Amino acid sequence: MKRDKIITSIEGARQVIREEAQAVARLVDRIGPEFERAVEIILNCQGRVVVTGMGKSGLIGRKIAATLTSTGTGAIFLHTAEGMHGDLGIVQRNDCIIAISKSGETDEFYLLLPVFKRLGVPIIAITGGVTSPLAQKSDVVLDVSVDQEACPNNLAPTCSTTASLVMGDALAVALLLKRGFSQDDFAFLHPGGNLGRKLILKVVDVMHTDSEVPMVSETANMKETILEMTSKRLGVTTVVDDGGRLTGIITDGDLRRLVERTDDRLFSLTAGDAMTHQPKTISGDALAAEALNVMEQHSITSLIITDGAKKPVGIVHLHDLLKSGIV
Repeated sequence: MKRDKIITSIEGARQVIREEAQAVARLVDRIGPEFERAVEIILNCQGRVVVTGMGKSGLIGRKIAATLTSTGTGAIFLHTAEGMHGDLGIVQRNDCIIAISKSGETDEFYLLLPVFKRLGVPIIAITGGVTSPLAQKSDVVLDVSVDQEACPNNLAPTCSTTASLVMGDALAVALLLKRGFSQDDFAFLHPGGNLGRKLILKVVDVMHTDSEVPMVSETANMKETILEMTSKRLGVTTVVDDGGRLTGIITDGDLRRLVERTDDRLFSLTAGDAMTHQPKTISGDALAAEALNVMEQHSITSLIITDGAKKPVGIVHLHDLLKSGIV
């Protein structure tokens, strides 16, 4: 009996996913002139987009408002019932409304809609009730009707809320594309977390500079070279010519390989003898995430930043990138 219940639960879950996927797929053919009108209303809005709904539709509305805001369209959520008790002051004459309701017959909308009309704000309805009072009083109706809910009793909002959510995402992305909202714009609005740091943090923000940059001349002996590497604690040193221009790099790994090859002749060498020519460099204006990609591609742990005269002005180590939180 227990095994039968497990099988039934698994198949039931799969059926929910199939039905919600079908509900979403049916939205594709409903994207047309009405959707384009909704996009134009929002683009021309001089104020904010006020998203309103209650119950499960309200929860979906909060997410839609958050997605709009994070992709460059200023939005705020107004709980439909709270709008009846003072929060209606949120709505200003230069705003526009996105009203979400499965049926379009929610009692609270009956009282709010006339106020929206008096304010002269355009109303975009996301509803399954395409002939409902909400639809009739709206400027644009986006049809998210579903044949049935995934709930076996056809009661719990499942397919309908998913369809509303996807329609909201479609609006947000359409607006993003219309506005030419770039990766840099997205980074500006998401400075926190790994995603934000990857998009906004630059090499110049994490690199070592000035006296922290290990540096020896090509003529430095190995004792001087090792002391420089030890004192700067980066496991590496840059090598420069008489004019201070970068000519090479020496790493801890280079030293180990030199010991294996030269035995007791190591300390007779100069930095110029031991260095790796043409080391990898990167611009200080490059994204820190780009520096990490270069390191991973070439299996190295440090990148040098040079100025216009090819003089080392900074160095970024793998540990610096890990500490920055971009991984």
